[in-house]
Amino acid sequence: MHGTGVPLVTPIADDGRVDHERLEALVDWFASAGIDFFVPCGSTGEAPLLTADERTQVVETVADATEKPVLAGTGHEGYEPTLEATEGAAAAGADAALVVTPSYYGSDDAALGRYYHNLADKSPIPIYLYSVPKFTDYPLSPRLVESLATHENVAGIKDSSGSIESIQRLVRFTADADFSVLVGHGSVYAHALDAGADGGVLAVANAVPDLASEVFEIHQSGDAAAARDLNAAIVELNRTVTARYGVPGIKAALAHRGLEVGPPRRPLEPVGEDAAAEITAVLEAALEA
Repeated sequence: MHGTGVPLVTPIADDGRVDHERLEALVDWFASAGIDFFVPCGSTGEAPLLTADERTQVVETVADATEKPVLAGTGHEGYEPTLEATEGAAAAGADAALVVTPSYYGSDDAALGRYYHNLADKSPIPIYLYSVPKFTDYPLSPRLVESLATHENVAGIKDSSGSIESIQRLVRFTADADFSVLVGHGSVYAHALDAGADGGVLAVANAVPDLASEVFEIHQSGDAAAARDLNAAIVELNRTVTARYGVPGIKAALAHRGLEVGPPRRPLEPVGEDAAAEITAVLEAALEA
């Protein structure tokens, strides 16, 4: 996995079921906008609010709709359900699994190291670590990641901490391994690429896949300063849509771009009129940059 990945929202129909037809249309739109790989059933995809069967079906729909790589979110709070979900994602066509850090009961690096190592031993597809302290309140330490990167079936990490220091350390500590470092925070995408990241999995890419992809392409062309300038144009959008309003905000932004993806899953609720107006304003500003 390298380049710009999108953690797909999950379209929901009026009756509350997953809308697979709209999901296929989303995949087509993102592919045409330059997205390099797809990440269904992540945090932005409301994975904790989907049933196990729904998650597998979402992965299958995405994998059938694209020839681009699919990195499926399979993490649960326990080892057995995570392994089961990973096996299901592999059977559904996923190329790799993104496994969020278990957090409900708390843990430490030693226990998490054994957890990921054992999972990688059994997984039929490569494992990507997923550190998202905003939700888990526990960042995976770069030294732990360094130890896991030597496992032949641990292929990378999505670091959503927003810390460039963390990205720098991850890149340095895993330099000798066949291991991808992906940033999960859209506001620092270009800066993470400067630090040696291989790409990103960016929630804001749901709203502006074309701009997010362009940041990577410009950086790859050698113009890091221009990539940072373009990245700066989506910082306010990322802060508003992703950090402030979350999944409901992202779905509102997609609706403004003409892609109806339905409401969020309960207990999440759609944004109100004032929030929708704010999202529209910052989205339009980003698109005009």
